[in-house]
Amino acid sequence: MTAQKQARPLLGTMVAGYDIPVINERAVRAGAGLLFLGGIIAYGIAIATESPQALKPFGMYFILDMMVRLILGDRWSPTLALGRLIVIRQKPEWVGAPQKEFAWWLGFALATVSCSTMGLFAAPFWVTLALCGTCLVMLFLETAFGICVGCSLQKLFSKTPPQYCPGDSCETDAASASAPSSTATSAQSTPTSSAL
Repeated sequence: MTAQKQARPLLGTMVAGYDIPVINERAVRAGAGLLFLGGIIAYGIAIATESPQALKPFGMYFILDMMVRLILGDRWSPTLALGRLIVIRQKPEWVGAPQKEFAWWLGFALATVSCSTMGLFAAPFWVTLALCGTCLVMLFLETAFGICVGCSLQKLFSKTPPQYCPGDSCETDAASASAPSSTATSAQSTPTSSAL
């Protein structure tokens, strides 16, 4: 045990070779797939019945899941826990936690606005469908293609450039200088603190 014990980050985990907290992208994509599956079923039912009633429970679950991730930490999210179980036998792909945090705040805000249009503001049904559809498109892009829209937006709005994006999609001079080499990455797939 070292004299200077590192505090466990709220989001992600510290892994040797990375200078910021990281999250297993495979588990995040699995979690996004689970949310997409529930969301697309609710969306289909809403269109078939011409009523937002099926979207309400999904929207509330989505908001609660994002809140748990952001306030208590990603390790307590039921969707991410199930996602980690699904990919437990796969080698982790570590990505920066800060850009995922930004993406989850975006998802939380979009879901909150969407749920508010269903109830509080009694907006037309098409407005609710458009907002929920936007959220579903983002989930689909994340799970199917590994494209994190929120992470891309974080590049535009954050003062600190993102590091360790999936497929090196956010490669910057600062990130490439401190990124572990591909051989080091394969050797360092075990977190220093338990992330599972």
